[in-house]
Amino acid sequence: MALVQRLYERAYRRRKTPWDTGIPPPELVEVVEGPNALEPGRALDLGCGTGTNVIYLVQHGWTAVGVDFASHAIESARRKADWVSGATFVEGDVTRSSELGVEGPFDLVLDIGCFHSVGPSRRDAYVREAARVTRPGSVMKIFAFGPRLKLPGTHRTREPEIRRRFAGAFELERVQPGSHPPGAAWFSLRRRG
Repeated sequence: MALVQRLYERAYRRRKTPWDTGIPPPELVEVVEGPNALEPGRALDLGCGTGTNVIYLVQHGWTAVGVDFASHAIESARRKADWVSGATFVEGDVTRSSELGVEGPFDLVLDIGCFHSVGPSRRDAYVREAARVTRPGSVMKIFAFGPRLKLPGTHRTREPEIRRRFAGAFELERVQPGSHPPGAAWFSLRRRG
């Protein structure tokens, strides 16, 4: 088990997960319920944690799949989703989703804090997998830490890297600075035709 995975497993076991608020972020609510909301379809949550966003999506008419490498988080997500239909949780590496049986096409791909935990040498595999499971016009939302914050298991994520790595399959439509932590940002991408 890699160091990053051990760190997350320990955090979930000890319930020291400040990122797991149990509340969908306003940026996701805007996509699902806002004036330009997407029509419900299929969604994929990369690094889904305990399933808060997958369950939110299902409650709003979506079918959703969550993937996370932290077994404790996936177990918790499955327990939380016992009473809803349309939610599926898969334990494993998001850069190898084809090996996990995760198949698209998905209309929405959500990543809240996963990409910045993927090592630089695995990021191209991450992008290939995201492209593989989306269709032209699919939306991808990524929340990632930027250059100002360095936590164990995270790697800087800046706009030029997002543009470069995703350019072949996705168009970066918007970058929205996050308020917490400093330097974080939301990246809104759309799958090219």
